[in-house]
Amino acid sequence: MLHDRVLVRIEGGEGERRSTGGILIPATAELSKRCTWAEAVAVGQSVRSVEPGDRVLYDPEDKLEVEVRGATYVLLRERDLHAVAATRFGDTEGSTGLYL
Repeated sequence: MLHDRVLVRIEGGEGERRSTGGILIPATAELSKRCTWAEAVAVGQSVRSVEPGDRVLYDPEDKLEVEVRGATYVLLRERDLHAVAATRFGDTEGSTGLYL
């Protein structure tokens, strides 16, 4: 990875899913505009706040998909991330483990 780029793997699939109430939502249903969680797989040398294995929150409208060895990933800039969830941020008492 170069500069401030972060390569992430999207959590979950794009097929049918269930709501928390148990309602089946078809894959063709339009989703509201909301941020998505993904797992960071690789980071560039200029990335300061993300390490591989962290969960990151990003806007799915601002993504660039790339296929590597048959798997689909999303390529983002560090500045396009909205939050980072990692266990290393939870070391202090009263911390949520989120870096916003």
